[in-house]
Amino acid sequence: MKIKSQRDFWAGMMFLVVGMAFAWGATAYSFGASASPGPGYFPFGLGILLALLGAIELFKALTFESEGGDPIGHVAWRPTLVIIAAVAGFGYALPHLGLFIALPLLVVMVSLAGDEHHWGEAAISAVVLTAASWFIFVFGLKLVIPLKPAILGFGG
Repeated sequence: MKIKSQRDFWAGMMFLVVGMAFAWGATAYSFGASASPGPGYFPFGLGILLALLGAIELFKALTFESEGGDPIGHVAWRPTLVIIAAVAGFGYALPHLGLFIALPLLVVMVSLAGDEHHWGEAAISAVVLTAASWFIFVFGLKLVIPLKPAILGFGG
């Protein structure tokens, strides 16, 4: 079988493997029922959906001809590493600094990954995303998320 699009083939493989891994990992949790889903219900469904999308992409890569074989270009390491560091930093900072500081830091760090960085756009995005996150997760879903820095003695 000939791969007709390298880019689609490897994207499909990545989606398929990650989706199957998430679905398999979700089986360690209780599924519950449709009316009262457990903690494994949502990740299992998303994992299966991602694996199906990967299978569709693989099918497309193996059946539909693309111009020049659609080769994979170079890997953009700098943006990839900056985004991974920003997300890991957010995971560490959230319990210590709270949502109101950690999320704007995440947005600013991620905005530095691009070639065209604009401080104004990053600031507006940080404010909008922080307000939306507070509204959805804290106000709407009533999740207990620290909002202010714990290290300065401020509770969430």
